[in-house]
Amino acid sequence: MFNPISNVMNTISLSSTAIKNMFDQLQQNFSGNLSVKVKEHILDIDNEFGRGRIRGITFKSGISLLEFDVKFSQDFTLRAGTAENPPICFAYCLRGKVTHSFGNQSNKKVLENFQTGILTNKAFEENVLHFTKGEHIKISLIVVKTTSNQNILRKHNLNYRIQKSFLRGEESKNSIYIGSYNLKIADKIQQLEAIQQRGIVRSLMIEGLVHLILAYEIQQHTDDVKNKEMNKGNLTHRELGAVREVSKTIQNFPESQHSISELSHQSGLSPGKLQEGFKLMHGTTVSDYIRALRVEKAEELIKTSDLNISQVVYSVGFTSRSYFSKIFKQKYNCSPKEYKEKQQLMSLSA
Repeated sequence: MFNPISNVMNTISLSSTAIKNMFDQLQQNFSGNLSVKVKEHILDIDNEFGRGRIRGITFKSGISLLEFDVKFSQDFTLRAGTAENPPICFAYCLRGKVTHSFGNQSNKKVLENFQTGILTNKAFEENVLHFTKGEHIKISLIVVKTTSNQNILRKHNLNYRIQKSFLRGEESKNSIYIGSYNLKIADKIQQLEAIQQRGIVRSLMIEGLVHLILAYEIQQHTDDVKNKEMNKGNLTHRELGAVREVSKTIQNFPESQHSISELSHQSGLSPGKLQEGFKLMHGTTVSDYIRALRVEKAEELIKTSDLNISQVVYSVGFTSRSYFSKIFKQKYNCSPKEYKEKQQLMSLSA
């Protein structure tokens, strides 16, 4: 049981991998406010144990998402038991670091921020996560259910392919892979956190992004295996964090006239490091990233505002209407004018 006044590391043991049972146990230990909407469980904590949020959701495909966004007031260990057919767990650390070990083994692995991890277990073996007092941790765990029943497995093609790829028909073993740094996943997790919709739309958007994050994690593993040696690039943790902050600035103010020199000065990164970070995080250059955000914002304004095309063009930071029309048509396969006319026709017929 979690004891906030103890000076030794505290332990919480979870006896079930089912999200509902897991959150009932977490709520019993941490107190806090537990809310359940559809199949999404959210535990908000703001007490002597710490502050933050733990979220979990299960999809029909047999895939679950578990997220920790917390800062605990004590060191503690979370022990989670597994079943006869342990799941395959894909982890991503967005902030801080988490230490993992198997059962009572002393050998520990550290998952740092911006790193991916893939975890398999022996049957009935425990996963042990070690959290450090006062450290803000943000970690996402995508849990893929496994089974020895081939008829059930083939009903969920994605699970079947993942199980086949990582277990290769053999019994699950204790294994943890710590991957290269990957900022694209951080970007997708931010999109996951930003979802405001409710009901079935929310569930579908979360599930879609979870599948996309899972694809990025599997691709990262594939790339690392091909490269044999993990390619962490030349960027440090601080530099990776600086790239994320620059990305947020551009996302919040795409209409500003950002220059590479200004962004480099703001971030403390050289132009080369900044471009390297954007290639890593977004798969594109800084300029192309800014341009893409402006076009997306322009599309939204054309659809929802009364501004004419010229007003839209200048409000999102473009200086040439003809250039804007060209790249808008490349993205949406119609001109801004045609798009606005279609929106007006739909509005009149509604």
